[in-house]
Amino acid sequence: MHRLAGFNNPRQAQSFIDYMASRGITLTLASEPEGVFALWLTDSQHLIEAEAELTAFLANPHNAKYQAASWQVAESRTAKFHYGSPSLMAMIKSQAGPFSLSVMVVVIGIYLLWFFGLQQPIFDVLHFPLMNGDQWQVWRFFSHALIHFSTLHIVFNCLWWWILAGQLERHSGGGKLVQIFLVSALISGFAQFWLHGANFGGLSGVVYALLGYIWWSGWLAPERRLSIPKPYVVFMLVWLVIGFAGPLGMSVANMAHLFGLISGSAMALVDIKLIKTR
Repeated sequence: MHRLAGFNNPRQAQSFIDYMASRGITLTLASEPEGVFALWLTDSQHLIEAEAELTAFLANPHNAKYQAASWQVAESRTAKFHYGSPSLMAMIKSQAGPFSLSVMVVVIGIYLLWFFGLQQPIFDVLHFPLMNGDQWQVWRFFSHALIHFSTLHIVFNCLWWWILAGQLERHSGGGKLVQIFLVSALISGFAQFWLHGANFGGLSGVVYALLGYIWWSGWLAPERRLSIPKPYVVFMLVWLVIGFAGPLGMSVANMAHLFGLISGSAMALVDIKLIKTR
């Protein structure tokens, strides 16, 4: 199955489903968070035709041919709306890209080894350099982002990585996501190391960079159609403040979070300025 698009109006989505059914192409409708209804193409061999028809439909959804198609297929429907159930893997893949998915696979694989008792060997190989000669092991400046210390830690980071990195990769491509990953891992890692040492790890610094990049991009250049819901921003900023306040007694890489956010926001400012200059 292939996810075609998300609609806020299920009746409009059903109109397109009916039209495609009249052309012999099956689509299903699945509800998603925040009131979105996703259109899924059952057979990917019709992808090119479905995308072309979807573009035409979005340009003129009130065309008479769509209403006619709804009447034509009305008798064959047993319910007003049909909600499909795409598989979990199909949903994960539809909201991400090759690099974002690859990072998730690597992170989960490393955590499984960590969980089964290889904590020290993994940390010894991947931690941020101690600057005692290991600074020449260049991978360490980035690999610290792949280490997670608990199930809650990895679930939280992977969820936000999937949401934010997946959105950015689908919008701007894998190259931009790789750039933000490398730059933010480097900057957030240095900030955390200089103030608290090398005993840290996790994707959260990169996640906050993605938050900053998408947030500021949507604010400064809404025409790019890259944005993040305000409740997400509020939640992450509140979590950042809670980390510095430390009421829960948890060990949190606060400087990595803060400088990740700053680096991502700065990259957004630079990109938007370059785009507007061109």
